[in-house]
Amino acid sequence: MRDRPGAAGGGAREGPRAPGCAVREGREGPPLTGCAANVRKIYAIRFLFWFHTVSAVLVPFFRDWGGLSLGGVFLLNAWFQAWSFALEVPTGTVADRLGRKTSVCLGTAAGALAVPLYVATPEVGAFLVAEVLMALAMALNSGADEALLYESLPERDPLVARRVFARAESWKLAGIVAGALVGSALATRTSVRGVFAFQALPMALSAVLALSLREPPARAAPGAARPGFLQLAREGARQLAARRTLRILAFDMISVGALVWLVIWLYQPLLEAAGVPLAAFGSVHVAAALGQIAILASADRAQSWLGSQRALLFATALVPGAAFVALGVVRAPVAVAGLVVVAWSLGMARTPLFTAALNRHIDSEQRATVLSLVSGLRRLGIVVANATASLFVASALHGTALAIGVAVLALALVSRVREEHLA
Repeated sequence: MRDRPGAAGGGAREGPRAPGCAVREGREGPPLTGCAANVRKIYAIRFLFWFHTVSAVLVPFFRDWGGLSLGGVFLLNAWFQAWSFALEVPTGTVADRLGRKTSVCLGTAAGALAVPLYVATPEVGAFLVAEVLMALAMALNSGADEALLYESLPERDPLVARRVFARAESWKLAGIVAGALVGSALATRTSVRGVFAFQALPMALSAVLALSLREPPARAAPGAARPGFLQLAREGARQLAARRTLRILAFDMISVGALVWLVIWLYQPLLEAAGVPLAAFGSVHVAAALGQIAILASADRAQSWLGSQRALLFATALVPGAAFVALGVVRAPVAVAGLVVVAWSLGMARTPLFTAALNRHIDSEQRATVLSLVSGLRRLGIVVANATASLFVASALHGTALAIGVAVLALALVSRVREEHLA
């Protein structure tokens, strides 16, 4: 049975509470569950895990220190995304079978171990192995932290859930911002290799903090009967295939998200082509991440102003699409930097805005598996987008940006998402 929210307003019936979590009354606000501390810890874990100092010098690291061409950088990311796709569902069943906490602990630890492999030697083989380990880290976290976060909420009100997921994404982005700032500062004092190597420290701290997470008691009970890995995978795939609303939401999130994701790899070459110095890359990255945080923080007000949640999601595809088109023709440094910030801020904010709606259409027993399946399909979309872009980006950088913008605009116009799917 799908989780349904309680009615809002004074005297209304409460929504379902997190299964198995003991409830205690707080002095102020809604009741808190015994798992409520998970929410704050997941915020901190996301901040530390995504403290990516390399983000300030991402393309220069692989291109200048690693010796890869720009097309090779895109293909390397396609390799990473392909492994992420292959590992998503198996790791999702790990979370549903062995526990969300176990999955998050393993994922954060794998991320900390991957960093030394990246910086060990500037060889393609080392990068390929490191990308597989980092893909495993991302896949073990993907779905598991979201499922644990959702099941740790005192109540399943959709508005509250969306705010919590948006806040979790904001903490992740805050980590990206802090990492980019520290990475930019380190880049003036050390090599791009040293900038990346520093990233192992916050990732290791996230793994230590993950050990203190609490599995919801209903899932942590010893001897509790749990379905097998293959059964979980089959049931998760069956849910996605059988529920039309879930398929519509997933397709919209995946298709636009895969294309917008390319801004991460395109923005630094676009800035270089516009004459923006390397030292400013981190500042643009920070501005984009802060913009994304602002979008997520103001989502309720934006929805009220636009009139519906569907209109908000439409805007977060339409505006980035137009920005990509403009990036295909504009060359002025300030304008290029501004367009990158707009495309990134709005486009990358779409996925967390979808997350609460997706959760409402998924049964709890297969929640991590289904979320991992959706995330895996998104990864597959990114693989295709990266592989396709790698064929053209070296010879037609601006044409690639223009084509991405046209595709995003087309997807926004044909979207089948309706307001009732999001309620």
